[in-house]
Amino acid sequence: MSQFHNLSAIHIKDINLWAHVGVLESERIHGQSFLLDLSFWLDLDESSKLDQLDKSIDYSEAIKEVKKLSFEIKCLTIEYFSDQILNLIESLYGPVPIHILLTKCSPPIHGFTGSVLIEKKRNFLFPIN
Repeated sequence: MSQFHNLSAIHIKDINLWAHVGVLESERIHGQSFLLDLSFWLDLDESSKLDQLDKSIDYSEAIKEVKKLSFEIKCLTIEYFSDQILNLIESLYGPVPIHILLTKCSPPIHGFTGSVLIEKKRNFLFPIN
């Protein structure tokens, strides 16, 4: 009989970031606001049963390190920025399934009042919505 692992998700929503990312030089000089949602898929059965943090992940570390990265980075595209976030998360926790949604809150596009988002997934062996 094969053994199935139950994966649970930890979602971190609306991490406020200030980063120097954009095609326009003014975006890289002055910076702008971003929002980040992070999700991790893990086997949390032991953590749930034993109430032990060492059986889960310390997501406060991810928040702290991503905020640090956002202050340090200067790049042209949110695609590059999002990849650096994924690399950082993977360096902290290893190759766990990760999903991010990075929002550029107010891109400087004349006549546009919306936001631009990039979604990336890494280390998934199964489809997610």
